[in-house]
Amino acid sequence: MDKVFVHESSYVDEGAVVGEGTKIWHFCHIQKDAIIGSRCSMGQNVNISNHVRIGNGVRIQNNVSIYEGVELEDYVFCGPSAVFTNDLTPRAKYPKGSAGYKRTLLKTGCTVGANATIVCGHTLGKWSMIAAGAVVTKDVKDYALMAGVPAKQMGWVCECGERLDDTLQCSECGRKYRKTEDNLAEIEGGR
Repeated sequence: MDKVFVHESSYVDEGAVVGEGTKIWHFCHIQKDAIIGSRCSMGQNVNISNHVRIGNGVRIQNNVSIYEGVELEDYVFCGPSAVFTNDLTPRAKYPKGSAGYKRTLLKTGCTVGANATIVCGHTLGKWSMIAAGAVVTKDVKDYALMAGVPAKQMGWVCECGERLDDTLQCSECGRKYRKTEDNLAEIEGGR
């Protein structure tokens, strides 16, 4: 693990893989067989469970646990105290183990706000944005802005994070988008 920063209060279990340039801050635990890409940041008190896959350039803020069954692609942002689950019907007396975990996928560039909860078994589309405190109970479209309990789509956001108006052109960076059958797609060369 050359060129990786691990604070002395953190643990990286044998068998975990951590990419170059990644920083693991205070009181973190990276468990066996977890794979973390390069240039990531794990804030204070982050737990990455067994067999979790995390892409490159991911930022996980303080007090977040990423459980087995959850996968984060490149450039995902998890705000402080975001919550992920991996079992829809957990019982202490009847543990299912990994065979019963539901897969949750956060696609490239997705943002999960502080204290948001992501119920397992769903896919959060690329560059989507989940508002602070929202509770996601269904799949999320690419570029969708989700808020509330349960989370509902409140609009669209640009790859850069700005909310899009009805023209679907970003006022900040100039990217242009078009609606597809049930999603949003960037118009290539649309700046």
